[in-house]
Amino acid sequence: MVRKTKEEAQETRNLILDTAEAVFSEKGVSRTTLNDIAKAADLTRGAIYWHFKNKADLFDAMLQRVILPMDEFIATPDLHPEQRPLAYLRTRSMHVVRTLAEDTRTQRVFDIVMHKAEMVDDMLPIRDRHLEAIQGCIQTIEADFQAAIAKGELPAHTNARQAAIGLHALIDGLFANFVLSPNLFNLMEQAEFTIDNYLNGLSNRK
Repeated sequence: MVRKTKEEAQETRNLILDTAEAVFSEKGVSRTTLNDIAKAADLTRGAIYWHFKNKADLFDAMLQRVILPMDEFIATPDLHPEQRPLAYLRTRSMHVVRTLAEDTRTQRVFDIVMHKAEMVDDMLPIRDRHLEAIQGCIQTIEADFQAAIAKGELPAHTNARQAAIGLHALIDGLFANFVLSPNLFNLMEQAEFTIDNYLNGLSNRK
């Protein structure tokens, strides 16, 4: 009986998270109340409070169910000494692109974070973690560019930090526009074109 109760509680929690994700996507986070989520899930507010302290706690739990692109970038293995840095950076980048392109839940949550959430008040800790992920991603890319400079794949005068910020901005911009309108372009094809041209441009700078 205890195990069944735990299973039912987990099912209810998942229902709340699924519903919150759908309502946040439709109405935006700031315009969504816990009562809205309770009604959409056919639950009481008490059921939601039994699982989550407040809307920020619920939002955070929704984020924890997916690995957002920049977190995915950080999670990929570091460059092996025998690997070519630029080729591996391209592989890393395209892996992250594929993760978003093939997972509709990740697309929906990324869209909520980018376009439908105001990171203020109770959401500030979540914003801070998002900024940490961005910094971590840029640092990871910068390390690969530094390795590429050391191995002569990029000119010695290349600013690895600026190059990393530029590549991050390109990928992040593609993602932001893709989740707004997935039919606007083929994400994999456009990312491949954009990333390859960016890396080739850095390699050919005099």
